[in-house]
Amino acid sequence: MNPENDSSAVKAAGRLLFVDDEENILRSLKRLFMDEEYELFTATSGREALAILEKQEDIAVIVSDQRMPEMEGVEFLEKSRQVSPLSIRILLTGYADVNAAIDAINRAGLHRYLNKPWRDDELIQTVRTALQSYSLIKENQRLNGLVLKQNKELKRWNDDLEKMVQEQTEELQTRYDDLRHLNSEMRKNFKSTIMSFSSLLELRDKRMRSHSRNVAEMASIAGRILQLSAAEKETLLVGALLHDIGKIAIPDIMLQSDPEQMSAHEYAEYVQHPVRGQAAVDLIENLRDAGLVIRHHHERYDGEGFPDRLKRKDIPMAARIISILDFIDRKIRKFEGAAGVDAILQRVEEEAGKSFDPKLVPLLVPAARKYYREHLTNVDQVELELYPKDLKTGMVVSRDVYSGTGILLLGQGTVLDEKGITLLRRYHNLDPSRQGVFVSTR
Repeated sequence: MNPENDSSAVKAAGRLLFVDDEENILRSLKRLFMDEEYELFTATSGREALAILEKQEDIAVIVSDQRMPEMEGVEFLEKSRQVSPLSIRILLTGYADVNAAIDAINRAGLHRYLNKPWRDDELIQTVRTALQSYSLIKENQRLNGLVLKQNKELKRWNDDLEKMVQEQTEELQTRYDDLRHLNSEMRKNFKSTIMSFSSLLELRDKRMRSHSRNVAEMASIAGRILQLSAAEKETLLVGALLHDIGKIAIPDIMLQSDPEQMSAHEYAEYVQHPVRGQAAVDLIENLRDAGLVIRHHHERYDGEGFPDRLKRKDIPMAARIISILDFIDRKIRKFEGAAGVDAILQRVEEEAGKSFDPKLVPLLVPAARKYYREHLTNVDQVELELYPKDLKTGMVVSRDVYSGTGILLLGQGTVLDEKGITLLRRYHNLDPSRQGVFVSTR
């Protein structure tokens, strides 16, 4: 018998397949379900039914008789499971075939079996329930498909997101490395600019050559002794290098005089140099803290200094440090040898609590004694004057080295390395001095 469709013009609520070798039973089943909105298929053998299942999709319910020639219902239902695994299977069997029904449950995944002759209302209700089960199975399959698809999409999105995050992280790392390198270069240039500023006054006042460098080197030592923070050390170092920059505005004739020998008018002009120094750097935001140090490095601990007569802890710590170091280096230039160093440092100790912070003096004096003794020319050394081309690494500079126009290039006591030698050779071509480089040997 060919498959029949009883409601092809109407969308079926479900597809049913009835299998029985007796035509009259198949007609009875069709009449029973003719008022239901189902699409009906019939087959008179298991082989014919399997062919229908091969061609038709979504057969929701299969109702098969057990006793059929060639292929019994249990065997057919078992094979139908391979062709249409989601279909709901129902077996119609006589009372004598209960064992066959149990066998079908185990082998064919039977949903239910009904005894023949069946009760119409029971069969209709059983088919309806089977259709509902099939609908739930299909919906669950659809939802699982959606979940699987969504999971694949989520995985793809997650993979794309991880890739994007990795790429952005690498880009940010590259930018960070570039910025760090740029910042390092800017800091180097900043320090070089500060060093250049500190050399400006020395071009005018030959007596104070290397003064700012000495104060700055001692300030670095003081920063380590006092365990200052990195920011405090930087402020102290910049303040040391630029503490006398305000003297650029002082007339040349006054630069040759000691403050103690100045007239009242000259002294009034002189005491303004810390204020002018602060004003000179105040336009640069990063130098404003150092500007306060420049302004107050001539204040005295007892309040008798200038320009604001601050006292004790009202004077910035860095200014109190530079006050001591500036005094030592200015005064020590008038003496020769270790005896002169000891004489100046004794004066510093005598001024503790007056000119200088009494807590800083005992910390800085031993360090200053060590520093200046190491930088004095050793009498056991032989001094040579060499051209830059003849310099070797490891040689010790015995005198400050200046360019032809008076720029300090290297300080006394510097141990020459390749970088220092390259600098001296460059300036020998750019701004040659009338004398060579003095180095010491043993």
